[in-house]
Amino acid sequence: MSSSFIPNPFVVQSKDDVIPLFESLLVRSIANAQDFEQFLQNVSDLESALSEDMAWRYIKMTCDTQNKDHETSYLTFVQEIQPHLSPLEDQLNRKIVNSPFAESLRQLNEGNEIYIRGLKGAVEIFREENIPIQSELATLAQEYSSIQGNMSIEWEGQTNTLQQASNILMQTDRQKREQVWHLMQKRRSEDTDKLNKLFNKMVQLRHQLAVNAGFENFRDYMFKAMDRYDYDVEACKDFHRSVETAVVPMLKSLMLDRKTKMRLASLKPWDTAVDPLGREPLKPFHGGAQLLEKGIDCLERVDPYFGDCLKTMKSNNLLDLDSRLGKAPGGYNYPLAKTNMPFIFMNASGNLRDVETLVHEAGHAIHSFQMAPLTLNAYKNTPSEVAELASMSMELLTMNTWDAYFDDKSLLNRAKSEQLEGILGTLPWIAQVDAFQHWIYENPTHNDAERTARWLELCSRYGSGEVDYTDLETALENSWHKQLHIFEVPFYYVEYGFAQLGAVGVWKNYITKGQAAIEDYKAFLKLGNTKSIPNIYETAGVKFEFSESYISDLMQFVKVELAAIHN
Repeated sequence: MSSSFIPNPFVVQSKDDVIPLFESLLVRSIANAQDFEQFLQNVSDLESALSEDMAWRYIKMTCDTQNKDHETSYLTFVQEIQPHLSPLEDQLNRKIVNSPFAESLRQLNEGNEIYIRGLKGAVEIFREENIPIQSELATLAQEYSSIQGNMSIEWEGQTNTLQQASNILMQTDRQKREQVWHLMQKRRSEDTDKLNKLFNKMVQLRHQLAVNAGFENFRDYMFKAMDRYDYDVEACKDFHRSVETAVVPMLKSLMLDRKTKMRLASLKPWDTAVDPLGREPLKPFHGGAQLLEKGIDCLERVDPYFGDCLKTMKSNNLLDLDSRLGKAPGGYNYPLAKTNMPFIFMNASGNLRDVETLVHEAGHAIHSFQMAPLTLNAYKNTPSEVAELASMSMELLTMNTWDAYFDDKSLLNRAKSEQLEGILGTLPWIAQVDAFQHWIYENPTHNDAERTARWLELCSRYGSGEVDYTDLETALENSWHKQLHIFEVPFYYVEYGFAQLGAVGVWKNYITKGQAAIEDYKAFLKLGNTKSIPNIYETAGVKFEFSESYISDLMQFVKVELAAIHN
């Protein structure tokens, strides 16, 4: 970062601490290409400083949703600072794209072309009247996070977050599982009306935002806002259809097999997470410290550099791993743009899913470290199709080193089997959530009943059809409430599906090519956002494709690997 431009220390207490920096950039004269490059670097420095300031406000708030000071700090940025910066950011974008030096910069390389194209897109969709709408949407997203973070149940004298309670659904005592499942649903139901009203407000605000920017609907607006230039709406719908045809039958077969192994006439929703052979749930670690220690071991045996990244984060206190009451749900890796290190947040409660989450977020973190040498912040703002390829690949690349958590080979095989079976459940869920969002924003005047009917129709298309929800329909109707992306980051979800396919390809290459596949993986991480999505996938050694035949081939590979584990 250019110390001469950004004050050190950089403290943002109000808009007045930031606006002068924007104004100095806006009035700066640019006489030649060298001036233009320096200008872009200073714009990047300012973006990085603001991004990191916002990052820490968000991190502190999500680590403790009950701390009013953290909430106030975050909301101050969202409501009182960012709205004043948005028009200035737009003016900077216009200054860049309208510069006589922009075209020659764009022609230098693909990274610059992507950068300038993204700025032009941002200029096209910017509307000053949308600033208060975006601020209100950010506030509503925080409200959702707070509602979810404060959900808990009482069980056997203990207060359990819903993440902690979900562990009980893996226990072999079916009566206990049923009781806990009902307690969880009862707690969720207390906020059903509140969440529906919250979401209805979000849908209307998002639609207005899109109309203001000249779009027919919010979906089309978001495709532009998310720089989706390498595929279109029809490609997403192709993905939905391909998954329905190529993956859902495999999921159905898997759940039918579960019902048979469990000797049940009817498979209930509290029967889907327990081991089908009645074995006790896998307990790979006790506490976040052990999760991290063993995770570092897993990573460094795949590549020493991977382990070093997490060691660096540990020494800088850049991890918060344990689940606790008052902590926001979910998990994330938040890049700290100024210091070039990320922060990992998650809700570990002692199960296999936590191991998967740690290595997933570690994939994002390693991506952040690998992109550190890139000169402009924009080069590091990877599209999520690329970001999730980094994280989802790491889940599969580390599988053989999970013996750090499981010293018994049969337990390791169980863990690997659960991970691969998870892919067969994940892809249909991703397709379902994405198809749901397309419908929501194509039909922005829908009511609650119509939305529920559409969700249930999608459940029947993308679910296995083997889980019996008789007399439990309300739980199914509202099951989308738990998917935070629908509320907080709309349309950021299908990328997980694209990346899951790519990750299976990366893993397949690792099995056949060994270390060469790891070098391909690291090569794609270093690219950041300097190549198109198809070119980045090609660098990783895989295709960016979602045809039925391609998905079928990859799923067949997963099926063969599963069979090898079971034998």
